[in-house]
Amino acid sequence: MAKHVYSLDTFHCVLSAGFLRSHLEVFVQDLQHHGYTALSANNYVSAVCHFAHWAQTKHVRVDEISDEVIDRFGKHRCQCPGPFRYDWVSGKYVRRVHRFFGHVRAKGLIDMSRRSKAPYKPLGPLAEEFVQWLLKHRSIGPITVRHYREELAKLPHWLTHAQTELLTAARIRTLVLTRAKQQSGAVNRIMIGKLRMYVRFLAATGRCRAGLEGSIPSMPCWRLSSLPRYLPAEQVERLIRSCDTRTRLGTRDRAVLLMLARLGLRAGDIANLRLQDIDWCAGRLKVCGKGHREVWLPLPQDVGEAILKYLKKRPALAIDQVFLCMQAPFRPINSGVVSSVVDHALSSAGIENPPSRGAILLRHSAATSMLRGGATLDAVSAMLRHRSLDMTVYYAKVDLPMLERIAQPWPEGGSC
Repeated sequence: MAKHVYSLDTFHCVLSAGFLRSHLEVFVQDLQHHGYTALSANNYVSAVCHFAHWAQTKHVRVDEISDEVIDRFGKHRCQCPGPFRYDWVSGKYVRRVHRFFGHVRAKGLIDMSRRSKAPYKPLGPLAEEFVQWLLKHRSIGPITVRHYREELAKLPHWLTHAQTELLTAARIRTLVLTRAKQQSGAVNRIMIGKLRMYVRFLAATGRCRAGLEGSIPSMPCWRLSSLPRYLPAEQVERLIRSCDTRTRLGTRDRAVLLMLARLGLRAGDIANLRLQDIDWCAGRLKVCGKGHREVWLPLPQDVGEAILKYLKKRPALAIDQVFLCMQAPFRPINSGVVSSVVDHALSSAGIENPPSRGAILLRHSAATSMLRGGATLDAVSAMLRHRSLDMTVYYAKVDLPMLERIAQPWPEGGSC
């Protein structure tokens, strides 16, 4: 039987789409293409028709529509016909209208580029050049780019615009010490790392003298002073068993949890995993981690079976990424979704007061479990894809049996 095609006549709406009708017709077909149900599509139609009615009463023309106008629609005291009449419009309605105009803008039907909100604070040409330098020479990802943008926005004008006469060791040092008094130690270490990278960029491009980053003081940080946050092996298994594999959501979450727990992958590794990265014949998968380094890892039996079971229930869409969101529009998951899978599983499994609630928890747990099972630091380092063995030593502190063998007895007769 042919699938019923959505159209505006399919839905019942008290208000008319008015001057947005032709755009709304195209948008409704796009919703169906992305897997929206008729009920969800009807909610979008109702929201856009509501906006169209309000815009006509306020004499807003198509070429005047902007993000600010849509936000003003959300704040108006609604006396429109139909089941509305509230002091403000539901946030869901406003988000649906924003999505509609995002679609219209992407199709080039309405030019809103001059009136839309900027996705981030403009930082000037030098900051953009710095970001491109990082992408080219440091192979950083989009999340790290955003963090650098946020940190650059906090720097003073003389630094972000490289005013040569003010770029002195004393001035930079004073800036760091002043900000350090207002922030925690962890935030200070992040600030210092990013500031040093920025000063190195200025030196590499001839905007300041080489070695100026040495004037940036370090914050106290005792290496390997903390313990890794992990779950015991029995709690990890309990976490995996909490997934309801009768549902598509539970099947996906179980596959994600198994990849985290068995392979120690990062959240970004799973979010970026593509169908062609899995070599079923050789029983391995390719992971592209930090620095865009590609590594082939063995695919354990239970992990492969879990992924295969999910793929049988996965929506048949032309999307390369393995794991997709559960609700329309069907799109690849991101790192935040992977961490939320762990968070939800912790609650479902009834594990109280876990040391953390993100994907990194299972990465630490996998490394700890391997060490306690007799694996060498070299083997753990290879699985976690650490560039240096020193990073893996962090996990050796939780190998209590090994520590007991090397611990020296307390001298007899010593006074306290």
